[in-house]
Amino acid sequence: MSAAIIDGKALASQIKADLQERIAHLKSKGIVPALTVILVGDDPASAVYVNSKHNTFVQLGLKSEVIRMPADTSQETLLNKIRELNQDKNLHGILVQLPLPKHIDTNTVIDTIDPNKDVDGFHVSNAGALMTGNPRFIPCTPYGVMKMLESQHITIRGAEAVVVGASNIVGKPMALLLQKEGATVTICNSKTKDLAAHTRRADILVVATGRPEMVTGDMIKPGAVVIDVGINRGADGKLKGDVEFASASQVAGAITPVPGGVGPMTIVMLLVNTIESAERLL
Repeated sequence: MSAAIIDGKALASQIKADLQERIAHLKSKGIVPALTVILVGDDPASAVYVNSKHNTFVQLGLKSEVIRMPADTSQETLLNKIRELNQDKNLHGILVQLPLPKHIDTNTVIDTIDPNKDVDGFHVSNAGALMTGNPRFIPCTPYGVMKMLESQHITIRGAEAVVVGASNIVGKPMALLLQKEGATVTICNSKTKDLAAHTRRADILVVATGRPEMVTGDMIKPGAVVIDVGINRGADGKLKGDVEFASASQVAGAITPVPGGVGPMTIVMLLVNTIESAERLL
């Protein structure tokens, strides 16, 4: 069999079109959704992500600012900038691009962001709200994955879901969202013993480990929905996911490609979160 391709780029475009009415309503009230992204250092991948986010906002007529800081910026300088942005009443979203240089504590930085402007959904109060089933901001990548499953009319309630990867950014919130919708969820990681025994049970398989092509077709249940969150650049310069697409697409019922799958959805859900933040002012 050959899997149906879940086109994240097309779905992201549809969501952006659907947001136009909400944006127009906000503007009629004198509110223009505004995001500020802080980029510390010169990581090439981070720069690409930040530019994509910025361009998406600008194309829709929203406010977007990128603050670039050198890699040797002190932690206190960064925290002071965040505190300054917290006080800006015309700013609805603050995002600090990860990863940060090693001398800066990521948790301290995230916890300094005003939870009401934490459109990445990483602040401990937003993580806690998600855990109790009443999220204020849902982390953008898991949020985008849920929208992709919804677009394919995937039945989540009662499904066996396996999430490979247990990060605070993707794996843990992903598991919580699937559980909230009634799935039976197993969380694995790259060190899980006999990983294939778990992945072969999955009706819905989400892979987010940052390890290129670690999940192959023989590790997938026939007909499963496979969501590949990974994005890795191979020695040949081509982008690859955490799932070996060639073999997996012959077994899965539906699968996301890399690129063009989860990536565009992550950016558009950041847009959704920022608009929701602005709407709360009404």
